[in-house]
Parts: sequence; structure tokens; C-alpha cells
Amino acid sequence: MIDARRTRQGILLVIVATACFGTLDTLAKYVSTAVPLVMAMWSRYLFQALVTGGALLPRRGRALFKTRHPWLQLARGALLAASSSLAFLSLRFMPVGEFTAIMMLTPMVITMISASALGERVPLLRWLLLAGCLGGALIVIRPGADDFDWVMLMPLALVGVSAAFQLLTSRLARVDDPGTMHFYTGLSATVLATLALPFTWQTPTDPLMWVMLALLGLFSTLGHYLLILAYGRASPSTLTPYLYFQIGFATLAGWVVFSHTPDRWSVVGIAVIAVCGAVGTWLTGRQRITPADRPGP
Repeated sequence: MIDARRTRQGILLVIVATACFGTLDTLAKYVSTAVPLVMAMWSRYLFQALVTGGALLPRRGRALFKTRHPWLQLARGALLAASSSLAFLSLRFMPVGEFTAIMMLTPMVITMISASALGERVPLLRWLLLAGCLGGALIVIRPGADDFDWVMLMPLALVGVSAAFQLLTSRLARVDDPGTMHFYTGLSATVLATLALPFTWQTPTDPLMWVMLALLGLFSTLGHYLLILAYGRASPSTLTPYLYFQIGFATLAGWVVFSHTPDRWSVVGIAVIAVCGAVGTWLTGRQRITPADRPGP
């Protein structure tokens, strides 16, 4: 009975986390049209570094800074910065729901790469499910349509970058503490954004925009924290399919904020991605998206 209750709590926490991430993507789209990309990234990762350092440094002390692979930590931060750049640029040209649906290909891609790298035999069903996810993405993007623009392929590039980031995360997690990894990721991404900040800084004239920049960091940090709590209560194989609730929340937020309603074909593509992705992650039973691994802004 206790395990069942904790599992239900984990599921609820994951669903609330996906609502935070759907809100984060919507805020990113809103902010990306009003402030330079580097400013948005800088505020988001500065918030993460300050909150993570403030929470962990008093308890961990100097141990928080100990890492066996500082250059790999820097590379991980650079990959995340590249991931965020592609995400913000993609959201300038794509509706939130469609963007989020394509991003949910990442867990399937990671599973296939990991299995192939380990020499594991990948069942035909998993290949078919991955093909279904890619097909759903193409239905959403629709190359050849009258309103198609090549920049709409950026989310597919983002999936590749996010997969590389998470694979590096998997390697570092074997030797470094998760809190240390999360801190260094925010710190290194903040440093990289700070170096470019003087060349792109534009002081927002609308006070509301400062609030939006702060909310970027807030919803990202809150969503990641809720995932920590969720994965402490239930197994990844149980929780991962519920991550696809994010598509629904992102679509709803896009409708409320931007009055965007997906057309018939977009709905079909989103549904194909959600069903194939959820079934694939459930069958795998090994996948895990940790709080530091969530792709996107």
C-alpha cells in the first residue's frame, strides 16, 4: 500500500513538472520575440547556478566543486547552451505544442544510440516506433507545404544536440555527484552567456519583461526539482511515459497565450509522436530523464 501511494505521488509530481516545462517553453517563445537570445539564456542559467549553489553549498561545502572531469563538465555546459540556443530560435518560428512534440523524440533517440553503442540487439518493434516518431515529426513540420521554412528543421537538430548532452550526462553521472553536475552545468552555461552578453545587451523598457526573465529560471528550476522528488518515489519505467503530458500542456499554453490551435495534420503528427514515444519508453523500461537532463530552454 505504501509503495502504491508513493508511486501515485511520483506520477502526480511528474505531471506537475511537465506543466512547469510547458509553461517554460511558452515563456521562452514569448521572451524570444522581445529580448536577445543571449539575455534570455543568461538570466535562465544564472538563476539555476545561484539557486543550486545557494541550496547545496551550505551543506556540501568545497565538496560541491569536486569533479574528476572538469573539461567534460565544461563541454556539458556548452552542449546545454547550444541546446538552449536552438530551442529559443526554434520557438521563434514554431508553435509551442508542435515544438514540444518534436522534442519528445529525444528519449527514443537516446535509447537507440545507447543500445547500439553497447552492442545490444535492438528489437524491430523499437525501430518501428522510432520511425513512427520521426514520421510524426515530419507530419508536424510538413516539408513542401506552402508555409514551410527551413528553420523549422532546427528542432530536429536540437534533438541531436540534446541526445549528445544526455549521453555525456550518463557518462559523468558514474563518477560525479548529480548536485555537482547540475551546479557546473548552470555555472558554465552562465559564463558562456556572460562572455557574449556585452555584445547583445538591450535593457528591457517594459518591467514585465524582467518578470518574464525571472520566471524562466523559476519554472525551469521548479520543474527539475519536482522531477527529483518524483524519481525518488517511483521507477523511471513507471514515470517516463507521463512526461508526454508536456505536449498537452504546451499545446494548451500555446492556445491560451498565442491563440494558436494546431491544424488537423499537426494534431495527427503530435498524436503519432506521443503514442510511439510513450510506448517506446515504456517498453524500454530503462530510460531516465533526470532533472539536469531535460532538453530545451
